[in-house]
Amino acid sequence: MSDLRISSVLRGAKINIRVNGKAFTAYEGETVHAALLAAGHRVLRKAPKTHQPRGIFCGMGICYDCLVTINGAANQRACMTRVEDRMEIEVNET
Repeated sequence: MSDLRISSVLRGAKINIRVNGKAFTAYEGETVHAALLAAGHRVLRKAPKTHQPRGIFCGMGICYDCLVTINGAANQRACMTRVEDRMEIEVNET
């Protein structure tokens, strides 16, 4: 998957994250949401009752549609969490 970031934007230092076991580049200061979006991840989980796909909706921590597992901790808001080097992120796209 190609990087979907805008090339003219100044960014922090490159760091490495893993999403579902696959390595990706992120940048210091980005949220998990931004890094996942740039890596092409649109669906982050399935709704518990309807199993409908959920992704980024509000982007500011109100809706909880962007819940992911970060370093083994479930139900973390991707839009409110900054990436850290060697962070392990799990999304439920299927």
